[in-house]
Amino acid sequence: MLATVTSLAVLGVRAYPVQVEVDLAPGLPVFNTVGLPDGAVRESKERVRAALANSGFYLPVNRITVNLAPADIKKEGAAFDLPMALGILAASGAVPAEELLGLGVVGELALDGAIRPVRGVLPMAARARALGLKALLVPQANGPEAAVVEGLTVYTVQRLDQAAAHLLGREELPRAQADPALLALSQSANGVDLNEVRGQEHVKRALTIAAAGGHNVMMVGPPGSGKTMLARRLPSILI
Repeated sequence: MLATVTSLAVLGVRAYPVQVEVDLAPGLPVFNTVGLPDGAVRESKERVRAALANSGFYLPVNRITVNLAPADIKKEGAAFDLPMALGILAASGAVPAEELLGLGVVGELALDGAIRPVRGVLPMAARARALGLKALLVPQANGPEAAVVEGLTVYTVQRLDQAAAHLLGREELPRAQADPALLALSQSANGVDLNEVRGQEHVKRALTIAAAGGHNVMMVGPPGSGKTMLARRLPSILI
């Protein structure tokens, strides 16, 4: 049986859709992932296997093929863990496949079935809205970031079994609420801030103008001149 889950990935600063296609076929039990996966994606099968078992489900005794389309773009990171797991559950009939239509899914799985946050959720949410998806399912820690995008329902989930219960209609997942001030405070607390830079007034002014107008920035200079330091602090003034 075949099931398809819509996920998203980030290439540069832009997000693009990834169709996670899961096929269960008769044959020797094997789990293959195709579609130019990197090492983290290829290792997803072990996280998915353990997360399913520790959430009360089991990996079907079939030949499992997971295709990440489009196949000509390299897929990186662990954000496809949750889509793969839900795709396997849908293909095996454990959850209704029709509930996945119009739903974007991202999330990394822990071995016990917990769902860990992923990077790049904000552009993913913006792309999901542009694609016309009805909702986006993200890890709980990513909820406030994704909810900044208006016009998109964002569900947050902590565990794989909760996601399955939601698709079965047994449990309604909470909806994320946007709090830009809290998000900005969190980013500042966990990272760096442009206010920390002393001097470099001409560069800081250029970065401020670029942030305000949505312009591109290219910084050129010898090693040690502060390019990386300033670039890392640019996101602190983007909200």
